[in-house]
Amino acid sequence: MTDRMVLRADDLGMCFHGPEGEIRLFRNLALNITAGETVAILGASGSGKSTLLGLLAGLDTPSEGRILIGDTDITALDEDQRAILRGRELGFVFQAFHLLSGLTALENVMLPLELAGTSGASETATRALADVGLAERRGHYPRQLSGGEQQRVAIARAFVTGPRLLLADEPTGNLDQTTGGRVSDLLFSRNREAGTTLVLVTHDPLLARRCDRVLQLSDGRLEAA
Repeated sequence: MTDRMVLRADDLGMCFHGPEGEIRLFRNLALNITAGETVAILGASGSGKSTLLGLLAGLDTPSEGRILIGDTDITALDEDQRAILRGRELGFVFQAFHLLSGLTALENVMLPLELAGTSGASETATRALADVGLAERRGHYPRQLSGGEQQRVAIARAFVTGPRLLLADEPTGNLDQTTGGRVSDLLFSRNREAGTTLVLVTHDPLLARRCDRVLQLSDGRLEAA
């Protein structure tokens, strides 16, 4: 592992305004993740961990502070610039899979390559599906796949562009224990093979303990667990 910084958050704050006034999830939050690390963020439902992951991905902007991916301050970018950076630098695995129902497994994995204008998208996506053991299911639609198979397609899609940073939001949360264990094995093995930096949020301490470092988000503070 190198000490090169891949992801950094400085003095991060996030608040919302609702009918009952201001709701502050966190303030003065700091995070520094180096290349090749696997980091888990634990937290109860409602603690703000998914919101934090969305901020780190540039899907939303914080109320305070800044976030850097490599040397780029993503909080200084507009929405279109952040989208370009996400397509180039980040991969995502979501609890609800987020596959497009009208596309086959192969087409779902091809999509980020096509959006990036990458040549040979079909061949690259086919190899990515083979890497997760689904080469023979490439012509199937999400409704024809089990939950575990859908998440494996999502993992293939996340890695297909060769991102340096992978973000995972409760990646086994919609799966039974046995299937979830197999999916987590696959996620960590693909991450090792690709040399990617992994940040995942979860409420599952067993999944979190597979990471190099575990952080706890509670009462707006992020601390070593």
